[in-house]
Amino acid sequence: MASSDLSAAALPARRLGTLSTYLLRNRRLRRFLALSGWRLVPARGFGEVEALAGWGYNRRAEAARSLAARRGLPYLALEDGFLRSPGLGVEGAPPFSLLPDLTGVYYDCSGPSDLEAAIGAGLAPGEEARALEGIARLRRLRLSKFNLAPPDLADPPEPGFVLVVDQTFGDASIRHGGAEPRSFARMLEAARDENPGARILLKTHPDVLAGKKRGHFEDPAALKGVGIATGEASPWALIERAASVYVVSSQMGAEALFAQKPVRCFGLPFYAGWGATQDDLPAPARRLAHGPRGAPEIFAAGWLRRPLYYDPRLDALSDFETIADLLAATRDRDLANRRPTFCLGMAFWKPPVMRAYFGSSRTRPQILRSPETALARARAAPESRILVWAGKEPPGLAEAAAAQNTPLLRVEDGFLRSIGLGADLLPPASLVTDAQGIYYDPTRPSDLESLIQEGGFSPELLERAAALRGLLAAGDVSKYNLGGPARIAIPEGRRVVLVVGQVEDDASILKGGGEVRTNLGLLQAARAAHPEAFLIYKPHPDVEALRRKGAVPQAALTGLAEAVARDSAPHALILSSHEVWTMTSLLGFEALLRGRSVTCLGAPFYAGWGLTRDLGPIPSRRTRRATLDELTAAALILHPIYLDPLTGLPSSPELTARRLLRRDPRLARHATPARRLGARIRGVLLALRARLRGEI
Repeated sequence: MASSDLSAAALPARRLGTLSTYLLRNRRLRRFLALSGWRLVPARGFGEVEALAGWGYNRRAEAARSLAARRGLPYLALEDGFLRSPGLGVEGAPPFSLLPDLTGVYYDCSGPSDLEAAIGAGLAPGEEARALEGIARLRRLRLSKFNLAPPDLADPPEPGFVLVVDQTFGDASIRHGGAEPRSFARMLEAARDENPGARILLKTHPDVLAGKKRGHFEDPAALKGVGIATGEASPWALIERAASVYVVSSQMGAEALFAQKPVRCFGLPFYAGWGATQDDLPAPARRLAHGPRGAPEIFAAGWLRRPLYYDPRLDALSDFETIADLLAATRDRDLANRRPTFCLGMAFWKPPVMRAYFGSSRTRPQILRSPETALARARAAPESRILVWAGKEPPGLAEAAAAQNTPLLRVEDGFLRSIGLGADLLPPASLVTDAQGIYYDPTRPSDLESLIQEGGFSPELLERAAALRGLLAAGDVSKYNLGGPARIAIPEGRRVVLVVGQVEDDASILKGGGEVRTNLGLLQAARAAHPEAFLIYKPHPDVEALRRKGAVPQAALTGLAEAVARDSAPHALILSSHEVWTMTSLLGFEALLRGRSVTCLGAPFYAGWGLTRDLGPIPSRRTRRATLDELTAAALILHPIYLDPLTGLPSSPELTARRLLRRDPRLARHATPARRLGARIRGVLLALRARLRGEI
């Protein structure tokens, strides 16, 4: 749902002309406009347009504004929203929000704007609760315009200081907000005069800290006795510790209002002149006519109602709450990955996957082949870690890593993976990491097992798990999402037992199998237990493709299985069955999610909790009786890392499930033989480059 009241219905035009090559080249901005009903085209030489657009008040925008006035056309001013992106715009980070305006520009106090009108209109019925919750979310997640900084400072100042906020020199909001460069000196002087004896702390703009622009306080003598906040952190780290906040036209003034801090303004930004701030300049009569407006009205207009929000994962307009959560997740993942990471046991095509999941804006994992090299580099790099593909862990690595206090994480595909097999070089939509073991190995504890055993799931999490389980059960979503409908005629009145075949040398059988470790033995056990049932045998896709071990001869199937479901999707098979038999297959878990009885001859992660009939060697550690929603919460929500394969952005099990349910063809873009060959060649070249760089 779009959060802005700018919509196709609200605008009279569809062809939107511009003189800005920046707008024409910017795919993200063009997509914002297209989803709002506009087709952006050059203003001259490409036929008639029904409106003109420009960015803020730059030279081309002013020319477009004049052209619109001469032609009698509407003019649409575009600016970044207040919840913009993870990284800085000056470093090329694409925006996640856009603030369009048909009346003016929000930071221009000399005339009206759509944002000003929205603040003046007050709160719509029921909007105050959403605004207050939105403010709480913004503060809780520590979000601002740019969002790659840590939530807090490494060495935070003692509370009670006066915070003075600098801006970039020449920022348009200064001049159009009725201020000028010397307004900053006047602001600092007022902060000193009005707070005698108080500590003064100056906040430098992120663009200045990044070395991209200059600020207003370059004379050290002018800052005598003033502390300089140069540490990297969210603005909230300073706002919430400040006694009061002094600004010219910075967005931080609005955020300080949301934190209920006294705000003193030396310009007229969009949030000033409403009675909520102490203003150095007189308020426009337009704002005074509306009466006082406070933080809820300002937030509702500027963060909920007026902006357009875009979710690249869905390629759709979105809302404040969704984008706030996405930006927080992106930042948190980036911060967690800002550490030296050394990867072992990765197939030739997996380096891009590891870099997508475990890289950051400042670091990228190194893909190595030698455990000795990984251990040596980890010893030399503080805060480092080693990642190893779970089935490729060299003997002794865990002990050596523990001896030098280097964290070791085993990596494996998650349970909602792709449209197609990993053998087809398809990137996974989820991974799991495990510091103790790995979920398919019951011979030792694993992080997933510990999550289930320890319990403590909140009611909100269990409610989410139940909804997710319903989504998966209602749709045809599985790990690989392969196969077509099973065309099997099932006799009426027969009990149907689905027997799930596996790759017989799969690690889950080698580690967690019981006495029966072959597909033929599984079929024989199921038939012995159900002599009158209608048995359907589903071979594993890799076995069907003759890639892996586990084929059952056709002659041996006679008398054991009435039907063989070849190249069949598991969803319909599970729903048509009363019971599922497996050694350790994930299809047993998928059957549980769909309310079917499951018998296990091995010890998969979902066995031993009171939800399955267990005929295998269940670890004595599993003593807790878990509910299906608890199992779902642990296995599908808490344990995996979800990453959208198309955008590289953090995802969720719900979004991943919906994308897999739609069978988005882009998710299978590597599945053709030609693309697999291309991926193999690329992998060889990547390995060669890594070897030349000394990474291998």
